[in-house]
Amino acid sequence: MPKELVIHDHDGGIDDFLSLMLLLTMEDAQTLGVVVTPADCYIKPAVSVTRKMMDLMGHSDIPVGESTVRGLNPFPRVWRQTCFAVDHFPILNDKERIDTPLVQESGQQFMARLLREAPEPVTLLVTGPLTTVAAALDIAPEVEPKIGRIVWMGGALNVPGNVDPVMEPGQDGASEWNVYWDPPAAYQIWQSRIPIVLCPLDITNHVPVTSELVHQLGRQREYPLSEVAALCYALVMKQGGYFFWDVLTTAYIGRPDLYTVREWETVLVRDGISQGRTQIAPGGRKITALDTVDVPAFYAYILNQWAR
Repeated sequence: MPKELVIHDHDGGIDDFLSLMLLLTMEDAQTLGVVVTPADCYIKPAVSVTRKMMDLMGHSDIPVGESTVRGLNPFPRVWRQTCFAVDHFPILNDKERIDTPLVQESGQQFMARLLREAPEPVTLLVTGPLTTVAAALDIAPEVEPKIGRIVWMGGALNVPGNVDPVMEPGQDGASEWNVYWDPPAAYQIWQSRIPIVLCPLDITNHVPVTSELVHQLGRQREYPLSEVAALCYALVMKQGGYFFWDVLTTAYIGRPDLYTVREWETVLVRDGISQGRTQIAPGGRKITALDTVDVPAFYAYILNQWAR
């Protein structure tokens, strides 16, 4: 059976790095390239972590692109700083050089080229904003049919968003951050015919990163991937909780049987106090949303995948 062709576009948060680490363990997926979007990160250390992690996993044959896009609403600085800490993990710095190549073209140009050259339609796994995807389509609109689907962590359909109106005055709290960073880019993709599989807050709110799971990862730290995951999650365990946003999205590619999905008609709010809202609206753009997941089986899956 042929492998699913995937391009991963992430934005350098803890869960983005671990999403990449999960994707690269999947035997039925072939990752053509990785793009880092400068949203929930500082781009240089985020690219460095990405390349070091791929070296650690023996995937230095997969190139990485650094996107140069910009969003409208920057992520909080304190969130973006975690990539500096991860870049200093000893396990990622055993070697003095990084072998995974960084392409010379921008990440959006790289994505457009990969799509143009792909022998068949490609899955875009996007765990950050859609800005780089929109920019790639601006560069090469003819590649849109080469995108088989976008699997995206973003949005909130029937639950509140996670953009705090206190943190972001003038907003109503309906938006999720990956959409809010650049609502016009998400709106652009909503106008396309590309199939969208959404992993919204509606499902991620039910899948927390628990202390017990972090301890389980730590107890299998003889495996390098488990050690990296345990260290990453230890950085962000705090009151208020941390959830499997991007990793839950990524696991759908490897184990869709763990999920139920539901189709919704939606609109993407581009402007105003609800900018970035993914709103259910009869007659709107049809998307597929991850609806439920077998949580214990999901936990077991990632523990097994990272036991290497």
